[in-house]
Amino acid sequence: MALPSQDIFVLRQLTGSQVPSGLRGALIVDDRYNLPRYWATVWASMTSSGLAVSTQIKRLRYVESLYRHADGLFGACSLDDALGDLDEAGLAEILESWYISIRNRTEPTSADESRWRTGLLFVTAVVTWLSKTNLPAGKLRRINGQLHRLSALYAQLHVRKGRQASHIRSLPAVVIEALYEMLDPESRTNPFSREHSRWLAYIAFMLMLHQGLRRGELMLLSADVINSAFDDRQQRIRHWLNVSNNQYADDEDDSRYSRPSIKSFNAIRQLPVSASLARIVQCYVENYRGKPSHPFLLNTQQNTPLSTESLTKMFAKISASLPRNVIKELTDRNGRSTVTPHDLRHTCAVVRLNQLLGQGDSMDEALQKLRAFFGWSRESQMPIRYARAVFEDRLSTVWNDALDERVAVLRAIP
Repeated sequence: MALPSQDIFVLRQLTGSQVPSGLRGALIVDDRYNLPRYWATVWASMTSSGLAVSTQIKRLRYVESLYRHADGLFGACSLDDALGDLDEAGLAEILESWYISIRNRTEPTSADESRWRTGLLFVTAVVTWLSKTNLPAGKLRRINGQLHRLSALYAQLHVRKGRQASHIRSLPAVVIEALYEMLDPESRTNPFSREHSRWLAYIAFMLMLHQGLRRGELMLLSADVINSAFDDRQQRIRHWLNVSNNQYADDEDDSRYSRPSIKSFNAIRQLPVSASLARIVQCYVENYRGKPSHPFLLNTQQNTPLSTESLTKMFAKISASLPRNVIKELTDRNGRSTVTPHDLRHTCAVVRLNQLLGQGDSMDEALQKLRAFFGWSRESQMPIRYARAVFEDRLSTVWNDALDERVAVLRAIP
């Protein structure tokens, strides 16, 4: 019997003012009756409330592939039935056959390893909850034994990794310089014809490069995101922005299919903003954003919040408009010819680490400050991946905190 496709995914978004906030989000349904997968819905509501929407969807996608495998081999609803009945033999058969189907793929990827781990954790969690009822001791021991044996199988699943770079590369200096010049709203080489689109791309570029924002964080910013106050100690006006869920938005305001979200608790943070960048954002809000009904900072020509898909298309157009010599430099240095939003976050991290080391911080102290700025946990190893790139790139001649020195930026401010 042919195995069912692992790539079909039936997703629904549970939203609306009548739905409690804790129950809102993504859920998977079967493609036959359009009904929620029962235990997957329970599991998601119990374990995913603190996760970003993208992470929730990824986990549900993996679990759905397990459901589809069980449907194809053992009949519709077979996995939910086996879980509800605590059928240890049936669960073992489903999981073992699924494990074999993953292991025998022609070209396995790192996602297949995550797929198996997530599916096993899902079954383990549900069985653990149900086993706390009045189960006979013998059956409980058999179930625990089966799960222990299946957990041991995971140690044997080593997916062949692709040949990828062992470290992160920031964008070359020539690419950053070209982006600055091209995305200046008054530049003759700007790839966007409409003034609104030019400013939208410019603000997105500046915030991601200078503040190191993730895509989801960028698209959650509110129109009044820049805060200001006089600092008595430094005797000057200071500016900052808060990275958090949009306090003004509700389900009716956000019509985007892929709704942005904060990745984790550690991603909620406060970031300093330069005076020049604060003025640029304010100029956009007052003159080019328009007056949409939603509270989000980035507004499209259609008066809707900027979506992930639109941002991706925007950067595809930007990449295609780069000069040939810049694309060649990007290809030679980074192995590809396009610029993505996350490249700007990488570049920001490299430059900030370079600056911290340059001002005399030890590596440990600099990495800890980097964790706070970019929203990583204190135990995160992400900053270490940027350390090597610091000594390969010299971007401080192109971009630094003294943004006021850039004539091209100031020229764009009325």
